Amino acid sequence: MTAQEKGRDSGDGGDGWDSRAPGKENAHHVPRTALVDGASVAYWEAGPPEGEPILLLHGYPANHRCWRHQIPPLSRTHRVIAPDLLGWGDSDHPLHLPFDYDTEVARVGRFLDALGIDSANLFGHDYGGFLALGFTQAHPTRVRRLAILNSRAQSSFTRPWYTVFTLLTVLGRIPVLRAAARRLPFTALHRRAFTPLLRSGHLDPATLRTYVDWMDTPEGRRGLLHFFSDYRTAPRPELRRRLGEISCPTAVVWGREDPYLGPAIATELAAHVPGADLTMLDDTGHWLMEERPEETTAALTHLLARNP
Repeated sequence: MTAQEKGRDSGDGGDGWDSRAPGKENAHHVPRTALVDGASVAYWEAGPPEGEPILLLHGYPANHRCWRHQIPPLSRTHRVIAPDLLGWGDSDHPLHLPFDYDTEVARVGRFLDALGIDSANLFGHDYGGFLALGFTQAHPTRVRRLAILNSRAQSSFTRPWYTVFTLLTVLGRIPVLRAAARRLPFTALHRRAFTPLLRSGHLDPATLRTYVDWMDTPEGRRGLLHFFSDYRTAPRPELRRRLGEISCPTAVVWGREDPYLGPAIATELAAHVPGADLTMLDDTGHWLMEERPEETTAALTHLLARNP
């Protein structure tokens, strides 16, 4: 059975989402899969197959469900593809593959190749935005429009979180520390970070479980530390130097109260990417797609109306 047939058999019309409830939390169905670097990448598709593609890249430690409010409205006119990045969600968590930045950026292209897509609109949040920026600079002809949402992008984290993520990279790289770190309560620590979203009702417990519960197994903890063994917290100066070379229509959409990634990243992006639109959402934190879904979707829809 092909991936497309698998989606059709799930009873969702092949798109993986219940289009009868746009803007709501949608019924979840069996993913399609693509083979990338010999591993299985799970992805969900919505919208007309002949539509202009949109590739949605999630951030850390989430999965494609973080786009659940945006997928139904965007898929009314576009072919929307939302993968779980390799190592996250329902995709494989291979311990033998590298996860350094250049490999991850190139992997975005190999995923598009696996789906037979030459170019797409590329929207990325958090780590997904970091990858989207690098991919746009490396392969400008493959990106029709670019959206970066609360991402480290050309910069890095606020000082406290720079320290936290740097510590994780150290734990992942040094074997004796990595062995000790496997006993850390990663799921509980990540759950604590999502507590405000749960209390406000912007995130439901079932979705949160898909974000973090996989870390509560020996295999999950090994996978997380393997990822961080290749991750680097320091900015990549070439990304900042090449912001002026981005020629596709670009949107920068930001929650101003993000404790991890300050608004200065957004204003620098908007100032240096030619013609970039900046949408700054007050009283909104890192998870703007969940906290302010309508405003976030509106900014993305406005970007899609711009001629590439």
